[in-house]
Amino acid sequence: MSFSNYGELCTEVYDLTKKIGQSLGGDIEYYREKLKHCNGRILEAMVGSGRVIIPLLELGLIVDGVDYSPQMLASCRSRCEERGLTPNLYEANLQELSLPHKYEAIIIPAGSFLLIEQREESLQVLHRLYDHLESGGQLILDLFLPDNKYNNSELGRWGGFVTYHLPNGDIITMESKCIEADLFFNQYRVSYLKYKKWRNGTLVQTELQRFALRWYGVEEFKYVLESVGFSNVIVFADFDDEKKPTGGNQRFIYQAVKS
Repeated sequence: MSFSNYGELCTEVYDLTKKIGQSLGGDIEYYREKLKHCNGRILEAMVGSGRVIIPLLELGLIVDGVDYSPQMLASCRSRCEERGLTPNLYEANLQELSLPHKYEAIIIPAGSFLLIEQREESLQVLHRLYDHLESGGQLILDLFLPDNKYNNSELGRWGGFVTYHLPNGDIITMESKCIEADLFFNQYRVSYLKYKKWRNGTLVQTELQRFALRWYGVEEFKYVLESVGFSNVIVFADFDDEKKPTGGNQRFIYQAVKS
């Protein structure tokens, strides 16, 4: 699957900036409220290093996790073990997902679905998720739209230098370069993220991540879900079931049911 791979240094930065239970605009609280009455299994697809799954497990819910990155899963497993939690964590390509359980709910927080670069592959993933839901089960995910301030002068230029200070004293620097973009027709952008780890002023490790995002119009994704077979597709904004989408800077939350 064409996917933005999360390596070792990327995972370290992710762990530092996306802490366990850290809410992104209210998403932790939203998913916790939506799922708190689930009696069956829940699956967090693209589980990452555990920011969302751990609070759900601590609520007493039965939650499995799946991710494409072994580094992210290793971090998630370690963080769970520190808290005495032992969820089922699977390393898998979502296009070929074949898990031993059906789920009452499947969630994909933090806009992670947009990391699936090819549109055809994203449709295959949705079909696999649909097949892993129980009848009447729900898919809940949130998406966002890109920053429309991008201009072609940024293409091919390194920039956005950021420094991260790790607890052990190491430093990771990151800079980015957009290498390809078609914001409106094909709706995607591809960047390189270059990570460097420094220890006592000496460069000890480097990593290059190809980071792609493909997005969908608010109504477009609703029709995509319906084309897969989902029904009762509802779209809300900013993790508020009473709030309808009104602008491109919002988070869009989709709830869809397997008939």
